[in-house]
Order: sequence, then C-alpha cells, then structure tokens
Amino acid sequence: MISPGQRIAIIAGRGTLPALAAAELEAPFVAALEGFAPEGVAPDVFFRVERLAPFLDHLRDQGVGQVLFAGAVQRPRLDPALFDAATAQLVPRLLPALQGGDDALLRAVIGVFEDWGFQVIGVDQVAPDLVPGPGVLCGMVTPGDERDAARAAILTAALGPLDVGQGCVVAQGLCLAIETLPGTDAMLDFVARSATGLRPDPKGTRGLLYKAPKPGQDRRIDLPAIGPATVARAAEAGLGGIAWAAGGVLLLDRAATVAAASAAGLFLWAREP
Repeated sequence: MISPGQRIAIIAGRGTLPALAAAELEAPFVAALEGFAPEGVAPDVFFRVERLAPFLDHLRDQGVGQVLFAGAVQRPRLDPALFDAATAQLVPRLLPALQGGDDALLRAVIGVFEDWGFQVIGVDQVAPDLVPGPGVLCGMVTPGDERDAARAAILTAALGPLDVGQGCVVAQGLCLAIETLPGTDAMLDFVARSATGLRPDPKGTRGLLYKAPKPGQDRRIDLPAIGPATVARAAEAGLGGIAWAAGGVLLLDRAATVAAASAAGLFLWAREP
C-alpha cells in the first residue's frame, strides 16, 4: 500500500517500466544500478552493489520511505576492492543468494532494504492498469491454443519451485523451450533458430509464449513483463500468440503492444489462472 507523505524511490533498471512508474508518482527519487540506465527517465543517482550500504543511507537522507523496483538488470560483476565496511558485512547474506535463482536473490535484496526501514511496494500498486485482468486483447484463441496454454501453465508452475524462469513456449502440446537465466528474449531467439521443424502437424497450432509469476513469488518485484519487443520476437519465432496469467504479468505500452500483435497476426490473451 502506498503511504501518503512518504517519498517513493524507484530502483530502476533497463527498459520503459521505470518511466511508466515515475509518471504515476509525484516527485519520485530515481536511482539506477550502474550500467543499467532506464529509458525515458533520468536517474537522480547511479549506485553500485559494492556501495549498497551508503546508497541506502542516501535514500533515507532524501526522505525516502518506500521503494519500488522497476526494470531489467543482470547480475553485476562485483569488484571486491570497492566494498565499504558496512556493505562488506552484507556479503555473507547476499553471496549465497547471488549463486541461486532470481527469486532467491530478489528476496534477499528485499530483506536488506526492509532492514534499512524501507517499505517495498509493487509496480501494480502504483500503476494497476499495467496488469491486465482476464480477456483476449486481440486476435482469436482457438481450442488448440487453449490446450497449449493449459499445458504451458502446468510446465511453468512445475518449474517455479526450481527458481528457473517465468515462462515457456508450447506448440501442439510440446514444450519447445523454457525460460532460464538468459531470459525471454533468449528463449524466443532459440525457438526462432531451432524449433521450426518440431511441430508435428503443419496445420496445427503454431504455438504460444506463456508467461506467469512463479508459484509463491513475492509479487512486489520482478513480475514478468510483455511489450512490443516481446511481440516482435514471438512473431520471428513463428508463434501464433502470447498468453499469460491474468493479474500477474505487466503489459508495457498496451496500445503499441496490441497494435504490433494485430499487425503480426498474433493473439494476446490474459488467461484466467
């Protein structure tokens, strides 16, 4: 819940999501990890993980009470020579998480921010329109697509406890690819290169990309996201559409995403979980 009177900091990564979130807030403080500048909004400060403790102190000095994570980052390479004494004390806590999956790492990061007294809020609390409810936004979903989506939902849920990824590609009941650490774009690029001949029925469904949060995921951070670039890659992969768990996935730039999907002949479907 957004608390009136408390300044909100956006911990920004790459992409347009930080700007979309900033547009919904009054005078947010925008901070970005070095090397991961967002699009459409200028950060007030850049920071490094090796100087995390001084950065958190700086947020408090700026009157920040709540923190919102938005945008894509990759695991940075850490320079041991740059650690200050206070941040070095966090290493035993963060290092095991850095060696685990994304969810484990993000839970550890949330814990550190909360220990500094910040309340972590989700993007959907600031911009609920970015998280569509159930429905078909464009195109036509066939019974075969419904079966593929059901299969994909089962696969994604089964992978969740392994903290691997948040999506997969299914065509005619076959799993063509699962999302791993490199992300959705890498998965779709793999399908475009490698999966052309794997569909057994040339007249059957072309397949779909399915996205969903991991079971038990802390939804304040790292919700799956879909945007125009996702549509372009799905089209290049020869898919028939994109489906996702309604209420659990961010749809970035809805108008442009729907227009791109319509032009490419893809359906967009927020599926009831």
